[in-house]
Amino acid sequence: MDARRTFAGVCAALALTAMIGIARSGAMAADDLKLAPDLSFTDDSSSSFPIASKQSTDGALSSGEATVIFFGTAHCWNTNREAERLVALYPKYRGKMHFVIVDLNHVSAEQKPLVAKYYQGAIPTIAVVDSKGQVIYDRAGETASNRGDISNLQSLLNSVH
Repeated sequence: MDARRTFAGVCAALALTAMIGIARSGAMAADDLKLAPDLSFTDDSSSSFPIASKQSTDGALSSGEATVIFFGTAHCWNTNREAERLVALYPKYRGKMHFVIVDLNHVSAEQKPLVAKYYQGAIPTIAVVDSKGQVIYDRAGETASNRGDISNLQSLLNSVH
């Protein structure tokens, strides 16, 4: 009887460990997205990456959930303006979509496959992958021509939400 309990306990522990690993692989989205405080929206003087977040080195696509991948760098006012749009929409989609934020000057090992697959060679680039892994959008450049215009990006996110 003790051998059965020990075996059952080991099996339960292994199952719990596997469940934690699965949860971590899909749940490490960039979180708590905020704009860096010293951004310029008129020139390339900002030395900070425009989006500050927790789990900023995440590079996993989320299984069963759409993923938004943002590529950019510091010293780029186009990146800053697109980051402003994404951060403005973040509260609406937080918990409903997976966000991956890639600072191309500091790419994590987990993000390198995403850079190779989705980065368009110009900044900013946004890629959106639906819950089935299909690429819905993958383009370089801003999603609007006017600062603060979130309508195009919001339509894009609504289309996969």
